[in-house]
Amino acid sequence: MSTANDKLIVNVFGKAGCAKCTMLNRRLDKLLSEERYAAFQKKYHDVMTEAGLVPFCLAQCLNPSRIPAMLISRMREDGSEEYLANPDADRKDELCKDSKLYQYLGLQTDYSEDGKGILTPEMVEAILDRALTL
Repeated sequence: MSTANDKLIVNVFGKAGCAKCTMLNRRLDKLLSEERYAAFQKKYHDVMTEAGLVPFCLAQCLNPSRIPAMLISRMREDGSEEYLANPDADRKDELCKDSKLYQYLGLQTDYSEDGKGILTPEMVEAILDRALTL
């Protein structure tokens, strides 16, 4: 379970000019301004730059066709980051559906007809809340 001293990071993967990326950042900024999410900080990675593409590739679980995406990590004592495993990987998620990542705790945009390509505030909030329980 996360404590007040834990540093949780919301890694956001997006690109300039992407309306959905802007929307995800705006939704996250609003949520992260709330006291209950004080343990989180946001890191934005522009996948159209080398500095953003490297962490995207190192994550090894994100689909480049499903940007924007977010992935939760925890800061270790040595300053490195560790992605949080998805403890619910074997369960169907009725809220996040196919946007929820399998291996790690996070979301990526589902552009299928059913997914509509939107990461809703409720989906983002569910991932943040789950991270606080780990």
